[in-house]
Amino acid sequence: MKVVVLGGAGIVGSWTARGLLMSDVFDEVILADINAARAKEVAEKLGGNVSYREVNAESPESIKEAVKDVDIVVNCVGPFYRYGPPILETAIKAGKNYVDICDDYDATLKMLELDSMAKEAGVSALIGMGSSPGAANVFVKFCAEQIMEEAHSVDIYHAHGGDPEGPGVIKHRIHSMLIDIPVFDNGQLKTVKFLEESGRALIQEVEFPEIGKCKVYPYPHPETITLPRYIKGLKWVMNRGVVLPEEYFELIIKIVSLGMIEEEPIEVAGQKIAPIDFVASYVLKRREELLKKAGITEPIGALKIVIGGVEKGKKVQYVAEAVSRGGMMEGTAIPAAIGAILMAQGKIEMKGVFPPEAAVNPMDVFEWAGKFRKGGASIGVKVKKVDEEGRVKEIPLPI
Repeated sequence: MKVVVLGGAGIVGSWTARGLLMSDVFDEVILADINAARAKEVAEKLGGNVSYREVNAESPESIKEAVKDVDIVVNCVGPFYRYGPPILETAIKAGKNYVDICDDYDATLKMLELDSMAKEAGVSALIGMGSSPGAANVFVKFCAEQIMEEAHSVDIYHAHGGDPEGPGVIKHRIHSMLIDIPVFDNGQLKTVKFLEESGRALIQEVEFPEIGKCKVYPYPHPETITLPRYIKGLKWVMNRGVVLPEEYFELIIKIVSLGMIEEEPIEVAGQKIAPIDFVASYVLKRREELLKKAGITEPIGALKIVIGGVEKGKKVQYVAEAVSRGGMMEGTAIPAAIGAILMAQGKIEMKGVFPPEAAVNPMDVFEWAGKFRKGGASIGVKVKKVDEEGRVKEIPLPI
């Protein structure tokens, strides 16, 4: 069984490869990246049966060559609004089962349109198997289908900081502030704008474990559009998040508000420069200073999910809080690795293009998350139940 990680030399890709290697499910893990030298370096560091290849995500032929002799493709190439749909289409045409960590809702819509093509090719394509989306979807499914009689509302919150970042991450963040943000409200899908009053009205202050209180902002993550399709009875789904420190996130907001994010190059002192490329470089230059000012010295990521509904005829809430000292890179990579592992084990049988809640068994995810935790992963999860009278009870998870 062979698996290739596209973007395998990157931050999340290399962590995903580490998880795949730890599982002992695959005979070979291949790192495919445009930076072949870096992929070679990561492969040598990981050891074991890990190899590397060069791939250019801009070229379908290059992707086709990179995946030609593998069983499963794990796509960690971002930003997904640019690379997600074409890479998935190439994998389907090559007849390869597929897992990714796509968190762009507009890219998710485009990839779901490839469902019929994947079914005709006999391909299983699990999209959005990261932290949020990914682990968040799995937990909602667990509560809605295995604990509660009915789930009515889902609020997903995430905060992270200190992870290594590159220009692609900054451009993804800017993209998320520009596009329509979906909100599932009273059983209907509507959209708000990040920079307009409709988006500002949804900013909320949330308490995260090990991080404390911080403001979270509406995010265009795909849980809002996929969860209502597969979890019956939902009336409200919302995703909000922030990147720490807050001053860093607010710097990006200010730049986007000024409109300094055009992709068409302009001439500056005789050089052609795209404003968005300058912005990405400037933001990354300021980043270390702002991290130091905020006292963030290592990556940390937190995910909080609040599910409201009915249990035994009474209103109830389940609250899950997950913290990773590996930051969002670890919190995203481990679910992606688990998705590929379950696919390799034949535990994801659905064909077509689908999100985690459509085909992933939460108990399988919990089992593998427990194994990774015993293997040294820093992710910890706590779940509590809040009943109609406000009484709180901790709920053990099999992790």
